Amino acid sequence: MKKVIIVGAGPAGVLLAHYLLRRGTQYKIEIYERRSDLQKVSLANSRTIPYGINDRGLRALRKIEGLEAAVKATCVENHGSIIYQKNKILENRSKKKYSFNTDRTSILIALLSQLTEKSDNKVEIHYDCKCTSVDFENKTLTFEKVKGTVPQNQAEFTVDYDLLIGADGARSIVRTHLLNTEFFAFQQEYASACYKTVFLSSNKEKTSKSLKPNYLNIWRIEEGITFGIVPQLDDKFIGILFFPQKPNKVVNLSTKEEVMAFFQQNLPEVAPLISEEEAEAFLKRPIGTQLRTRCDRYHYGDSVLILGDAAHAVSSSLGQGCNNAFEDVLIFDSLLDEYSDEWATALEQFTIRRRPDAYALWELDTNVIPASKTLFTEFILRESLAKMMNKLFPQFFVPPLRELLSASTVPYSDILKSYQGWISKVKNSKKKFLN
Repeated sequence: MKKVIIVGAGPAGVLLAHYLLRRGTQYKIEIYERRSDLQKVSLANSRTIPYGINDRGLRALRKIEGLEAAVKATCVENHGSIIYQKNKILENRSKKKYSFNTDRTSILIALLSQLTEKSDNKVEIHYDCKCTSVDFENKTLTFEKVKGTVPQNQAEFTVDYDLLIGADGARSIVRTHLLNTEFFAFQQEYASACYKTVFLSSNKEKTSKSLKPNYLNIWRIEEGITFGIVPQLDDKFIGILFFPQKPNKVVNLSTKEEVMAFFQQNLPEVAPLISEEEAEAFLKRPIGTQLRTRCDRYHYGDSVLILGDAAHAVSSSLGQGCNNAFEDVLIFDSLLDEYSDEWATALEQFTIRRRPDAYALWELDTNVIPASKTLFTEFILRESLAKMMNKLFPQFFVPPLRELLSASTVPYSDILKSYQGWISKVKNSKKKFLN
């Protein structure tokens, strides 16, 4: 029996544990997570962000009995999006195929509860364990407990492994140690937009007057500043305000009254849903940044793999991060099938097969929807034309770009090839805006 250590109990790491558990008794699975157990933490005290799950992610969930239903139970259907600018609707887009909105905490609890139910104690999960170092040659990891729940003199401990999976996010410790291996190329950058979340109170009377249910509502306040609200269960919403790193009207907010005034002036449809307590909390929340990463290799030797954000983190602009991570797990599982659990070949093939799509998503990530008002108008027209031409001549014209991303499992590399001209145009425009 091989001992598999998974660093990171996020969506990708937990889904991988489901898949390995399905392969029978050949693996002993242990997961180490630096955060506390979300199943025992008050939701009011947990940090969460909205997630969108589409066909790409659902396809990976379907292979585990009951998992798709468990995740969908945390979701609301996403029927499309409405984009506003200065109280005027720029676009009202309905989806041909629905996706599903949830949040990170809810989807993770669903995955964990299903794992607990199915594993019969065959998967060990250790929380509050921060990975501090990895020794690839000796196949050991060192952890330290980050809470006061440790036995005497055991704040730091070492574990060994046969197989190691780094699913520990954009700031992966496992990936950091891969930098010390030969010929490992790595690139990282921060997305140009920062963000803050706001949690909107449930108010059916006020909501029905201004916000279309089951739709992603987006406001383009000014170039570089965008606000979106994502419907959640129980008639609640999670809002995300994106803004540039440079000084602007969001960064300069300094009092609760200024926060309320900002929403009343710029987002009058949303302002009634924000309580004074939430305005105070919004002010105190740290500004979020989004780290984008890519590397040219996702494995080391015959025993180490990184996947999900640890391998290829992207921004939230297209809602692809979780779906792409789930697809990683699906593809790696298919490689274990193809090569009869011979990890050396499966790991090498994972890098070869995943790298083109990871690189393509890096290009697509922040270059689909332009900040420029003029270019955005062109984008809406292009999408409408693509939709019409695909409907009339599907054998000659591909679906609109956003439809390919949100309602298909077409490889990202193929999507990029189809829309390379537009992506290049947005990239050039963005350079001028940032300068």
